[in-house]
Amino acid sequence: MLRFLPAPLRGVLAALIIALNTLILCWPLFIGALLKLVLPFQAARRVLNFFMHGVAQTWIAVNKGWMNLVGGSEWDVQGIENVDMRHSYLVTSNHQSWVDILVLQYQFNRRIPLLKFFLKQELIWVPVIGLCWWALEFPFMKRFSKEYLTKYPEKRGQDLATTRKACERYRSNPVSVFNFLEGTRFTPAKHAEQASPFRHLLKPKAGGIAFVIDAMGEQLSSFLNITIHYPDGNPSFWDLLTGRVRKIVMRVEQQPIPAQLLGRNYDEDEAHREQVKQWVNLLWTEKDALLDRLAAEHPPLG
Repeated sequence: MLRFLPAPLRGVLAALIIALNTLILCWPLFIGALLKLVLPFQAARRVLNFFMHGVAQTWIAVNKGWMNLVGGSEWDVQGIENVDMRHSYLVTSNHQSWVDILVLQYQFNRRIPLLKFFLKQELIWVPVIGLCWWALEFPFMKRFSKEYLTKYPEKRGQDLATTRKACERYRSNPVSVFNFLEGTRFTPAKHAEQASPFRHLLKPKAGGIAFVIDAMGEQLSSFLNITIHYPDGNPSFWDLLTGRVRKIVMRVEQQPIPAQLLGRNYDEDEAHREQVKQWVNLLWTEKDALLDRLAAEHPPLG
């Protein structure tokens, strides 16, 4: 534990560990990606994916190490006991901070297949790490504004087509496909702009998760619905680096994907679209109520 060090120094040390961790482990990923290009055979891809996922899991394990070293956050986690590495999962969570991603990786690393996050297309240009995400076949999404789609209607549905194409690559191995249903981090300004009906959440977007279900269908063993609560308020990434995230509360609900949503086409079936939206809105109503309870049970530490 480095709690005896000043917080800024802890933050600098953690940032250096992340940088070194990334710069060292990115090279095996780049080499693996190149080999997949020159060896486009299913057997070779399976072996290379196994190797590359191991590299990514090692990267996450190192991150867990510095998180424990600089902060040693108190964890209150329930519902994570019955998952494994042999099955494919559809996963979602509320989204409050960039810290969410490291929190999810911390708890699920080597417990379920590597989490494959949906990422904004612009993030592929993030130095080094963007190429790592590409090498690991994370799905990159290009989101268009309503104004742009009005002007160029032929682009409508392109992001969902990307979802379908990405998921097709996951059929040969167990995978955990992750999608933040809100599409962006919660802030009071975004909440007000949306006039969200939820107290703690932005409006969920059903399209991305629906196309994962359409594309993967019976391969998905179950749905992991994750709720994250930070008693001291939504932390910044610097808060995590400096060890100031004192407590993290996580609830994991594992449930089957409703049978009536399988084998349908979100693009073409209006009744199916409405069913998915109703299911997602119910999930969000229940999650909002859970966040109310967690806030009451786990008040700020002061």
